[in-house]
Amino acid sequence: MKNKKMTRAIALLLVIIMAFSILMMAIDALTAGAYVTQSEIDRLKEEKREYERRKLEIQSRINTIEFERMTEVAKKSVLDDRINITGLEIDNINATIDNYIVLIQEKELEVIAAIAKEKEQLETYKDRVRDMEENGVISYLEIIFDSTSFADLLARIDIVDGIMQADERTYLDLIRAREYTIAAKAELDMAKEEMEVERLLKEKKLEELALQVEQANELIKKIEDDLETESELYAIESAEADRIQNEINKKTEELRAQEAASNAARVRGTGELMWPVPSCSEVSSKFGTRLHPVYNVYRTHWGIDIPGLYGVNVIASDSGTVIISEYSSSYGNYIVINHGDMTTLYAHLSSRSVSVGSSVSKGQVIGYIGSTGVSTGPHLHFEVSVNGVKVDPEKYL
Repeated sequence: MKNKKMTRAIALLLVIIMAFSILMMAIDALTAGAYVTQSEIDRLKEEKREYERRKLEIQSRINTIEFERMTEVAKKSVLDDRINITGLEIDNINATIDNYIVLIQEKELEVIAAIAKEKEQLETYKDRVRDMEENGVISYLEIIFDSTSFADLLARIDIVDGIMQADERTYLDLIRAREYTIAAKAELDMAKEEMEVERLLKEKKLEELALQVEQANELIKKIEDDLETESELYAIESAEADRIQNEINKKTEELRAQEAASNAARVRGTGELMWPVPSCSEVSSKFGTRLHPVYNVYRTHWGIDIPGLYGVNVIASDSGTVIISEYSSSYGNYIVINHGDMTTLYAHLSSRSVSVGSSVSKGQVIGYIGSTGVSTGPHLHFEVSVNGVKVDPEKYL
């Protein structure tokens, strides 16, 4: 009998130790910042609804007669807005999926902890049942009938009542532990189902994005297929390139003035540039003046084009300060970083992840490959300026 009780005690102790270890693992995960609240997922879902509303507004604009009367470049700008929103929707879904992955890990820990707790309660309940079987209900009567006085009888009745209440609590603790296990498993299954819904939605949005990009590219190709409209487009691009370079020079001077006034050292680059698209090392269009292959006219390209899959990372070529982060009808979503005497420009991005005034580190993700602005396919247009003059980027990479 003593050996049986000793074995049960050891088993119960092992269950308690296991439960404690699992709970500590869960606590470590939470304190490490992995904890995901449902409110964060709800916030992302509300953000998603706002994107849907904005895209409906853009689509309504596309369906109007006014849109048909716009210039081709103006139409491309509206189509870019739609592409931008779809890209933001995909970013939102990715963030939601990331949250669900962490939430599922947390729920799995909760289920493990709940099962361990249930086993602990079951062992406690089993021990009590065994004791009742061994001693029998008669033990309660013996406690009462062995009383020596009325006062002793009342005291013994209180003892029996306390034992019976303790037995009831043991049973209720087991029931609650079981209910918690069931609830934890249900929450885990629900989180998995909701993540699967987000994954399927992401596939749908990626297909939608591909179609939108194709429509936008067809519009640009339509412009470029006619020499007159292509020349007009080139004139617009050239004027926009000059405007942006003047803006870069102006912002650079403002940054220098701020630095001098505050005596604060700004973030400067090393002068050695890192390749801005880690996933692709190809150059599809080089820097400089070249002959147009169709119209036999000369065109100047002020940067290099690096092709890449839509949405892949674009990184800062060097450390510095973001001086421009905006949309242009020609450059699309573009970013300019000041590195000291040098600036780098990243254009046609699907979306931008840094804002003006931000300090960025060499290799930091600043945006994603896209086809916004005057672009016929996803790529990065990359420019480098030294002391306000555009130079061949490949000489510095």
